[in-house]
Amino acid sequence: MLARRSLARIASQPSPLGAAPKNARNMATLREIELRLKSVKNIEKITKSMKMIASTKLAKAQRAMQSGKEYGLANSEIFQHAPSETPAKRKLFIVVSSDKGLCGGIHSSVSKATRRAIADTEKPIESDSPIMNLAMSFNQIGRDIPTFADAAGVADLIVKSDVKYDGISIVYNKFVSAVAYEPAIVEVAGENALKETSAEFSLANAIYAALVESHACEQSARRNAMDNASKNAKDMIDRLTMQYNRGRQAAITNELVDIITGASAL
Repeated sequence: MLARRSLARIASQPSPLGAAPKNARNMATLREIELRLKSVKNIEKITKSMKMIASTKLAKAQRAMQSGKEYGLANSEIFQHAPSETPAKRKLFIVVSSDKGLCGGIHSSVSKATRRAIADTEKPIESDSPIMNLAMSFNQIGRDIPTFADAAGVADLIVKSDVKYDGISIVYNKFVSAVAYEPAIVEVAGENALKETSAEFSLANAIYAALVESHACEQSARRNAMDNASKNAKDMIDRLTMQYNRGRQAAITNELVDIITGASAL
């Protein structure tokens, strides 16, 4: 009997200083969910804005790609009338990619295509071939929409460089549709098949066609990536909102139970 009175007296005493209430854990969890929900909503705003920007840039890139394809068709006609060459032992690969992220797998697709092209080479390759090492790299080319001047500058630097080659392959992403692309390789005839001036001009044509098509693929991939990110953010917001509402409802229910229990004890 004495033990029961002692326990009742202890239970009726106020909580010691610093002791957390019963629903403190629920309140902390709700606060964490609320902060995370706010963070995901901000991310969703960013991804939606980036999707709108990419959609606008994609429309411009597609128009530039249509005009750039004319250069590629002109090159194809030139190469059809060029005399055939022996298989190249020193092959130069020009890989067209981007220096920006958040655009899907456009970088990995051209890298894998280049590795496959090197591995599938049937003829023996000389040790000083450019494909055995990185001969040169370019950046800040076509930051907005690639122009023929950008391609001509790249072709001029390649021709004037000390890199020795007797064949050129351009690896780039081919635009299939607004939601699909695939890696492609275009062969450019060397100086032995064409006159010196025509070789540099045809190289610039091929590079320009690859640049504008790769740029369109980049904008398309970025728009699709941001669209998927926005959808995933929306799904996460829905789950967090439901989790927050359930936790809030449970906290309110616990407080009501405590109030009712306290009132009935009086």
